Amino acid sequence: MISKLDLYRIFLTVEKNQSFSKAAKSLYMTQPAVSQAIMQLEKELDTRLFNRTPKGVTLTDEGSLLYEYVHSAINLLSTGEEKILEFKNLTTGELKIGVGDTISKYFLLPFLEKFYKNYPNIKFKIVNGTTIELCALLKSGEVDIAVCNLPVMDQALEVIPSRAVHDVFVCGEKYKRILSKPVSFQELMKMPLIFLEPNSNSRRYVEDFLLTKGIKLSPEFEIGSYDLLLEFAKINLGIACVIKEFSQDYLNNGLVYEVPLLEAIPERHIGVCYLKTVPLSPASTKFVEIIVK
Repeated sequence: MISKLDLYRIFLTVEKNQSFSKAAKSLYMTQPAVSQAIMQLEKELDTRLFNRTPKGVTLTDEGSLLYEYVHSAINLLSTGEEKILEFKNLTTGELKIGVGDTISKYFLLPFLEKFYKNYPNIKFKIVNGTTIELCALLKSGEVDIAVCNLPVMDQALEVIPSRAVHDVFVCGEKYKRILSKPVSFQELMKMPLIFLEPNSNSRRYVEDFLLTKGIKLSPEFEIGSYDLLLEFAKINLGIACVIKEFSQDYLNNGLVYEVPLLEAIPERHIGVCYLKTVPLSPASTKFVEIIVK
């Protein structure tokens, strides 16, 4: 049975061609099938829509009224279909990314640049926050994906590791002389320590690792800015716990020095998170592919 939408499409085609036979040819249907469709629509609406003449058909007053609405509706549907195709082909849309300031600066920017070059019509919305805050934003639908310090233990989220990173301790010139040989974590704890604030996932990872060694962390300084960790260490205010991969400029230029340890902190990852229950948009899917490949 022909659907109501198909009946209206046939209705528009008949009006355009002013003929059942021409409409049938345009629709790749038989003329009796087109006639039957119009009769079915007229029956359902209990209204005659076309005046039939030997020269063709014309709309009745009721048909003219219906035509205005059907024509607008079908045009809107066609526009919607075109927009969906644009969306799928990444020629329009918005990508909402949740990310921390540090990961934005030291990890995400090259991926944003690459994505934008390939898909310049996709708009970005960047929302900053801690890993805990970003997971909450994912669940509320305020961001499509989050780029976080892992590990993230949340059964509602799909978590894909991307880049391995290493937590190390760095110091300035003063402590470099004191810590010239590999030291244990117990010895390191005797020094003034500089850490990120407790709600940072990076801080919690190192703190949890040290607890497995029976060491409770008690930093001298707790800072909200990653860059200040390096600056504080550079001016000899203490020993800072940083991500080695994000500190290469300071290390390579001799502004800070890596403290040699008897035991390395296990590596962890930067990764992408998104809700398991919500399919990724085409833009989100492509961006995740760029990050994790």
